Amino acid sequence: MSFFERLKTAASAEWRAYTGHPFTNALADGSLPEVAFRRYLVQDYLFLIEFARAYALAIYKSPRLADMREAAAGLSAIIDTEMNLHVKLCAEWGLSPVDLEQAPPAVEMLAYTRYVLDAGMRGDLLALKVALAPCVIGYAEIATRLAAHPGALAASNPYSVWIAEYAGAAYQEVAAKARMQMDCLADLYATPARVADLTAIFKEATRLEAEFWEMGWRAGDGGPAN
Repeated sequence: MSFFERLKTAASAEWRAYTGHPFTNALADGSLPEVAFRRYLVQDYLFLIEFARAYALAIYKSPRLADMREAAAGLSAIIDTEMNLHVKLCAEWGLSPVDLEQAPPAVEMLAYTRYVLDAGMRGDLLALKVALAPCVIGYAEIATRLAAHPGALAASNPYSVWIAEYAGAAYQEVAAKARMQMDCLADLYATPARVADLTAIFKEATRLEAEFWEMGWRAGDGGPAN
């Protein structure tokens, strides 16, 4: 069993709550209220800005040049590709990049990104990668599941572009590389004494991911924006 699979097994309850959240299922069948997706998308744009900082931190934390190159590639993928998808989708609702950058940050977004950055600041590259894993690898798993849903990728589904982006070969390769690198780092640095701490980081990051979905879901139910 790979290190990532060991983490998933240890955090099985948190992982199910995250990857199977009603928000994700509503993306697949197109039933998610637009206000919920819009809320999520704007906050996810702010989230990606902070995640870019986490990848910049990963460059600093990298013990090897190969790790630095991998982190730099991840940083480029966020800034040059993933954020452009958000800009494209939000433009359909009249939101400009300036509107996105100036949006008030949600508590859930701040809690998650601050946790990841803190894990990276206090720990080594492996700890940071474990904190990033629920997002980077989880989105690939979620999108693959959603893409298999009948009609999920149909033009009639307003969320088909989002699903196709994360289920597509390019992002799946990003996730596979992230998983492979984390497993390699674990072989080097995940001593038995550290496994409990790394598992705790993974569980908390996964829980905070589920809270991010919940933030958007509440907006669709007419709940508080923050």
